[in-house]
Amino acid sequence: MTNQETITKLNEALNTLIKAYEELQNENTLLEEKIEKLEEDKKALEGKVRDLEDTKRNLEDNVNELNDSTEKQNNNINSMLGKIESLLGNKKNSTHNNKDDNKTFNDKEKNSFIKHEDNSSSKNGSLDEILEEELDNTSANFKESSNSNSENKIDLNRMASLLNGFNN
Repeated sequence: MTNQETITKLNEALNTLIKAYEELQNENTLLEEKIEKLEEDKKALEGKVRDLEDTKRNLEDNVNELNDSTEKQNNNINSMLGKIESLLGNKKNSTHNNKDDNKTFNDKEKNSFIKHEDNSSSKNGSLDEILEEELDNTSANFKESSNSNSENKIDLNRMASLLNGFNN
């Protein structure tokens, strides 16, 4: 082998090495571009993950607020129902007590007038008139208190429909 042949072979080998190096360089450039693109995609995905996590936290906060609000509304409704029940219980008791009080008052009044009537037979006519007048006044007062009680009564069906409206 001569020098010339050796130089030609070395030249061919060098050209082959240069071509291989250029191909490797191109592949390296393509890989670097892919890596950059993947890193950009990774950053974009990380941003989306952060956004989703923020959205999740906001939704959890909203759920907690709704739960708190629902609990407060239920407590308010229960409180209102308790107050209504106590008012209704008081109304029933006060109406019952008013009737008993009026009956007791009428009995006492009758007894006092009857005793007074027995003691003074000379004033029989005027005592009878006074007794009738007092009984009429007492019954008129009782009717007025009964009317005001019936006006103050709560329409239970209406109250139930209002409370059902709160629940919806």
